[in-house]
Amino acid sequence: MDKLWAPWRSKYIYMRKRKRCIFCEKPRGSAGDKRKYIICRSKLAFAMLNLYPYNNGHVMVAPYRHVKSLEQLSDVELLGIFKLLNRIKSLIDKKLKPHGYNIGINLGRIGGAGFAGHVHIHIVPRWAGDTNFMPITADTKVVSESLEAMYRLLKVK
Repeated sequence: MDKLWAPWRSKYIYMRKRKRCIFCEKPRGSAGDKRKYIICRSKLAFAMLNLYPYNNGHVMVAPYRHVKSLEQLSDVELLGIFKLLNRIKSLIDKKLKPHGYNIGINLGRIGGAGFAGHVHIHIVPRWAGDTNFMPITADTKVVSESLEAMYRLLKVK
């Protein structure tokens, strides 16, 4: 088996071992949003770039309140999250012009949630031809833009 060295992921792995919730820690204080890749905040939710994106412009929207399932959110929180989701999707439409999206919520560890204790929504822009031989032959995904470039492009002013 070939190895792809990715030492920058160690911070993520060690944080998971400490059981810290990125969706509770990252939005604390508005200073450092650039360092945390938070592109937008609303009253009840925030949006941030995924540090390990499936594709360029992969954003996660989460409530500030730590809850693990949708039914634990108030109607006001649900509306706030989905309004922010629509705002971010419109921004991505304008800036990246994707051909489609995967928008989803993974609930529970078995459902694919990396952070099962804090509900969040993934927005993954898709383009015709964005899959190629790399994931099939090398089990490697190629993401063509850096997180810094995506942050500069998508940061809500």
